[in-house]
Amino acid sequence: MDGWALSGPGPWRLPTGTKGQDHPGILAGHGETAPLPDGHAVRIATGARVPPGATAVLRSEYGTDAGDGWLHASAAHLVVLGQDIRTRGQECRSGDQLLPAGTLVTPAVLGLAAAAGYDELPTVRRPRVEVLVLGDELLTEGLPHDGRIRDALGPMVGPWLRALGAEVVGTRRLADEADAVYAAVAESSADVVVTTGGTAAGPVDHVHPTLRRLGAELLVDGVAVRPGHPMLLARLARESAGSAGNPGSPGDPESLGNPRSPGNPRSPGNPRSPGNPRSHGNSESAEPPKAAESPERPSRPARHLVGLPGNPLAAVSGLLTLAEPLLRTLTGRPAPDPGPAPLAEAVQGHPRDTRLVPVTFRQDTAVPLRFNGPAMLRGIAVADGLAVIPPGGAKRGTEVDVLDLPWSASATEQPSHTDQARQRTAQATDGEDISPQEGPA
Repeated sequence: MDGWALSGPGPWRLPTGTKGQDHPGILAGHGETAPLPDGHAVRIATGARVPPGATAVLRSEYGTDAGDGWLHASAAHLVVLGQDIRTRGQECRSGDQLLPAGTLVTPAVLGLAAAAGYDELPTVRRPRVEVLVLGDELLTEGLPHDGRIRDALGPMVGPWLRALGAEVVGTRRLADEADAVYAAVAESSADVVVTTGGTAAGPVDHVHPTLRRLGAELLVDGVAVRPGHPMLLARLARESAGSAGNPGSPGDPESLGNPRSPGNPRSPGNPRSPGNPRSHGNSESAEPPKAAESPERPSRPARHLVGLPGNPLAAVSGLLTLAEPLLRTLTGRPAPDPGPAPLAEAVQGHPRDTRLVPVTFRQDTAVPLRFNGPAMLRGIAVADGLAVIPPGGAKRGTEVDVLDLPWSASATEQPSHTDQARQRTAQATDGEDISPQEGPA
């Protein structure tokens, strides 16, 4: 804060310059200065080191230098001990944890790291994802005609995955041919392959046959969710390679059997519970091979495939309940806490499966949106999230979990629904508002 560093109560004696020049004062970026005697003041710039002996800083607009060598404080602004002095350790102390592991590196995180003296940060790179859009019936431009429809997923899935933190290396459109699908998946260098369509058991649904040919392990093969029940998650078999896996690659989770998917038949518990990896690192054994064994060739890190249904809203269900927890686990990010919201009106349920219904938030309630069929995007286009409706439905006022969309909070710079629910709970618990004290500037 530009002004004067003070020692003790005023008025304060000001230093005299040399040869008729004003005293330059203390500037930012300079070393430690001489101690300030009691009853004295010296000019100081914002960010400069406070001299030993200083007890407060008086802002320029609150002090008067009449030219007689004395500084007087305005009667309306009494000097308080320590005012406008940023004390050492005010924000953090040596040994404090500034951020937990798994924190997303935002511009603010980079600034904090630099301010704390870090030159480098250990990070996990974004998972590389390739999108394969399957379907002979899809058009890339113009209006639907002659039994063919527009490809809605090609333009949508890539940007959605980027919003989830992935590096999308490309989006390819494939014909409904078994060999073409097999070659595309087998030859992809991405950490995660995301397919759209072809996950059911129809005559041109080639995802399951491709996974069998590749020796993949199915982690999730269909879920009790509408829309989206044919979604799947598979771990592709490791392949020997001429060189080791890409350094800094995302961690290889050993167990992804309990993703965020509501109604996952392998785990019917918490609908937002992600898989808990046994190892987030891309670890390799440090022990040398035994004498009787020949060393193995390095293998590429295990890759994963997320199979999204071809219906657009069903694909959105898979993005939020399979792709999001997979990408989060690969990068070691923590799972968000569920944020329940009361329904503004009753929602009809499926007799056996969980439903995911687009909702918007209005006066702290979740308002169900129309156009929530598996092939529809009109509802999700204006939604804030997907409400998790249990089998049989939910009455008005029932609190249900809401899966936030990746941009529902960031685009408006507002807290996510989960954060808003947590804030409402805290306010109801505390019963009073606490105004933070303004610290020294």
